[in-house]
Parts: sequence; C-alpha cells; structure tokens
Amino acid sequence: MLAERLRLQGFMVKESTDGAEGAIHALEEPPAAVVADLSMPSISGVQLCRLLRSEAGTSSIPVILRGAEGRRNRFWAEQAGAFAYVVKGRMAELVRALRKAFERQAPDDGFFVVSSTEGLDVRDRIATHLDAALFESVIAAEVRRLGTSESFDRLVDLLSQFVSQVTTYRWMALLRHSPLRLGIHTNPHRREIAVLEAARAVGAGDVTPPLAIVEDEDAVDDTDGPPAVTAPIVFGDASIGVLALAPRAPAHINDPVLVKTIARELGGALRMATLVEESRWMATTDTLTGLLNRRAFLDWGKREVARAARYKDPLSVVLLDVDHFKLINDKRGHAVGDLVLSRVGHLLSKHVRSCDVVARWGGEEFVIALPSTPLSGASLVAERIREALSQEEILDRTGQSVRVTASFGVAELGGDETLELLVDRADRAMYGAKSAGRNRVFSTNGSALRPVTVAANGEAGQPTSPAAA
Repeated sequence: MLAERLRLQGFMVKESTDGAEGAIHALEEPPAAVVADLSMPSISGVQLCRLLRSEAGTSSIPVILRGAEGRRNRFWAEQAGAFAYVVKGRMAELVRALRKAFERQAPDDGFFVVSSTEGLDVRDRIATHLDAALFESVIAAEVRRLGTSESFDRLVDLLSQFVSQVTTYRWMALLRHSPLRLGIHTNPHRREIAVLEAARAVGAGDVTPPLAIVEDEDAVDDTDGPPAVTAPIVFGDASIGVLALAPRAPAHINDPVLVKTIARELGGALRMATLVEESRWMATTDTLTGLLNRRAFLDWGKREVARAARYKDPLSVVLLDVDHFKLINDKRGHAVGDLVLSRVGHLLSKHVRSCDVVARWGGEEFVIALPSTPLSGASLVAERIREALSQEEILDRTGQSVRVTASFGVAELGGDETLELLVDRADRAMYGAKSAGRNRVFSTNGSALRPVTVAANGEAGQPTSPAAA
C-alpha cells in the first residue's frame, strides 16, 4: 500500500519483504533513500540504519524510519543515524521528509560504491559493526576516566598504560599546545629517536617542547616501522593538542580508528589536567618571581624536616633580605622594585642545585632550603650567591643601573628542631648581617652568630681573630 502511494507521488520504488532483504538490495544497488519500519521481521529498522551508515557504499543514504508515536522510538531512530522518524499513517509528512532528504543530498558525480553481497549474512555484518561500536565505546569510556589525572605528566603515564594494552607501538606522543608540553612513551633504548620522530609528527618544529617522558618495555624496541598516525585533540571549538602513535610493523588495520577515537575523547581529560595544574600553580607560586610562595615552602619544608630527622641527614636554610629595598621603591618606583625582586628570584634559581628549594618568603625576603647540606656548605652557597648578586647588573626602563645587595642568614637543622625554629634562627642570623653593615653572610650554630668568610681554597669558615670578628 505504501509503495503504491509513493509511486503515485512520482517516486520509483523497490520493495523488500523484510529488513535483511532490504539491506542486501541497498548494498547491491544503492538507492536515493530508504524507508523502513522501526519493527520488522529478521532485523529491526535501527539495525538496518546502523548497517547502512557503516558501509562505504550506503553511508550517505538518508534512512527514514516509521513507527508508533513515542519519544523513545524517536530517540532510538536519532541514535541510529536516521534522517527522520515519521509516525505510521502520516503520508504527507513522509513525502515531505523524502523530498527534504533529496534536496540535501550532494549532486551525483557518477561514482558510486557497490558492496559485495555474495555469501552475505546480514546478521553477521550487523554483529561486526556492533562489535566495532562496542570497541569504540569501551575505548571512549577508558579515555574519559583519565579526566582524574590532575597533571599532564600523570595523564601521559596513564594513557600509555592503557593504549599499550590495546595495540603495539614504537612510541606514542601527546602534544599540548598551551602551556606547551610534549609527552612521549617510548622504549628506553629508543628514547632519542622517539623524541625526534615524535616532535616532527606532532608539528612541534625544530624546537622540542618541554618533555614528559615515560620509558618502559611496553613500547617495543623496534628501529623502523610504519609512519606515525596522528589526530588533533579538540575541546569545544579549539584545537588544544595532537596525539600521535608510531605503530610497529606490520601496522594493525584498526590503529587509525583507535588514534582517532582516543583523540576525540581526550580533549576533556587534557583540559581538566591543565586546569588542575594551573590552579595548583597559582596556589603554590609567587606570580612576580615564579618561585614557590611561603605556604608551599612550609608544606614542603615540614616533610623535608621529618625526612632529615629520620635519616640523620643534614638540612640547612638560607634566609636573605634585599638591602635598602624601601629606598629603591621610594626613589625608583614600585615597577623597578618589582623588577629587582624578579631578577633576584631568577639569580637564586640559577645558583642552586635541582634538589634545592627556593621560595619568596615575603616582601623582599627569600628563603633557600638545602637538603643533605651541612652549615659549612650552606654558608659557602650563601656567600657565592651574595657575591653574584652584588655583581649583577640590573637596568631599569631608562637604562640606569640599580645596584642590589642582600644580607644572608644561614642555619642548620639541629636535634628535634622544627622548621619554624630553624627559619627563625636563620632570620636572627640575617639580622645580625644587617646590623653588621649589610651585604654579608652570617651563620648561626645554636645561639651564636658568626660572619662567614671564604678562604683561598673556596671553603667557608669563620674569622679566627677577635678583630676580624
């Protein structure tokens, strides 16, 4: 009855007895549109729609599903990718849907794909597509779980643990555009070549971004392999990164789909990790100098004091105060004062080890913690920094030189001392240096304050004569 009414409307119609037969007809000779019932013998309209959408030759054919009135029916029709859902009996609405579907179709270029149907079991083909859809949904769910990573480095680590379970590769790379970072998972024996290849694959250019490297045997130790597969990572309307994977030979046929699926779902997790990193940075960092702030230093310092006490490891603290800073602010302005503090923070970072911690204590005061360092070694570090600072050339916006010096106090952790008491002793030593004329280093051993001198051999010590003291 429906076919006859459509023919009267001017359509050329080919009928099928059930959904499976209709699928074979559509695959053998792709039509301009398909009209099917939501409920049919053999396969449902939803299954038919998914099958046609998944096949290359029929993926763009509009499918109009018919059925009873109801939100659930419309929902499943939309999820299956149907062009429209029409309630049975509404002929005028069906014709309008067909004409709209034809209007939206691209012009025929004379080229079409015919799928092979020899020996085709439509149910097997549907099961294959459902398996592929299930695979994608599982991958998507696992990637979305990475939203709890809380940092870029941990995201790269967890992503590598997951992806290495579902495919094999020489290396995997994740580029984040802002702030720029490149995470790479590679075999330990292929680190250098992986960094070079990954940087090229993600479009990082000649300059390699700051790296987050994960090295283990989950990445295969192969020298050569197929070209890297890449996909952009998008969050909202913005591109925020690139995912790249270098398969091992021979490449798996599903690797491009895998990379595309992961990249499609990774935008939220990457953005969330970036936001957490930014919030932590703002909570722990002094924005003017880029150093840790006082709160972050105290949090770290309390753990370090406990570690040093447990393992009987020396720990020293250097506290310094920029000399005559108020005079700099009053005469040169606060902009110059900020410049001085920024340059002092940069200089301190350059003159300490990677295991040392530098922080802005407050105002024009800075603090340096030196793990595994006794009082003599810390005094030597303080003296070297004092001399470097006194020789540092700082120019204001007009090109005028600003001479900057600082007074230093050094103390070593003793007995059951707390971090607060340790810093307090360093503070008293620093004020001893200020009282003695500034631009010098004083250390404290217990309650005694002593000026630090540097011998010809470069070792720190105290003056031996009363006059020198």
